[in-house]
Amino acid sequence: MKLRGLAHLTFAYVITIGVAWATLEALGQSPIWDMFWADIAATIAIFVFSRLYKNSSFYDAYWSVIPPLIALYWAVEATSAGVDATRAWLVVALVWLWGVRLTVNWATFWPGLEHEDWRYGPIKEGAGQLDALADFSAIHLFPTVIVFVSCLPIYAAVAMDAQPLNWLDSAAAAVTAAAILIELVADIQLHRFLNHRKEGEIMKTGLWAYSRHPNYFGEWLFWAGLALFGVAAVPTSWWWTVPGSIAMLVMFLAASIPMIDKRSLERRPEYSEHMKRVSGFVPWFPSKG
Repeated sequence: MKLRGLAHLTFAYVITIGVAWATLEALGQSPIWDMFWADIAATIAIFVFSRLYKNSSFYDAYWSVIPPLIALYWAVEATSAGVDATRAWLVVALVWLWGVRLTVNWATFWPGLEHEDWRYGPIKEGAGQLDALADFSAIHLFPTVIVFVSCLPIYAAVAMDAQPLNWLDSAAAAVTAAAILIELVADIQLHRFLNHRKEGEIMKTGLWAYSRHPNYFGEWLFWAGLALFGVAAVPTSWWWTVPGSIAMLVMFLAASIPMIDKRSLERRPEYSEHMKRVSGFVPWFPSKG
């Protein structure tokens, strides 16, 4: 059943990527704006599949599948003469490493077509007769826009006349690589815990002893690392390469983390004490109080 579900998803994403490519070919004006509209067109395509299958989790893989393709397209099709090739392909390699790891992690632990992320139901149910609009705008379009804006530093790093490789690139590479490692370790530890947990038990070992959401911290750190690459390449681009990572931070702190903490408080009586002792985001030593 899961294999059949993955086949359905693969077909959906092949069509989705085809729609994006056709959009790029039809426009051919500005590399950034062409990619933006191609991203929107692809989002509409995967939304159609979400509605056909009555499962908004068709979109879940979009988060990690599309950015590597955006990075590769910009690096191959939009490169200017003054780009630093070492920086460009370092960024592409890191984005692909992040994307492949995250996609493999999702596919490995994805339950199947019958599974839909628990956060989506309340969004659609709360919208009543406008559930399709809520589904598209909140579950599909909003994340697409946030991720696209967060990808803009990639364009600065791989496609623009840029500064030579410098110390800020080293810092960006270290931050981005550390982010991927943190996400990898956090996901491995979480899945091991889920395989052996007892009813009501709270994850508080490994990285999870220092942060309630180290996976989200690692994810934000990845986008912050890309922002550093953008500034390293084109220092004057900070006003359009940095806001994406800030928006990602706001989304995690104001929406994703509070939503998960609220659910955990409802399901685990001891979670309120856990929240008092363990940092919600940035890993830090737990309080002894």
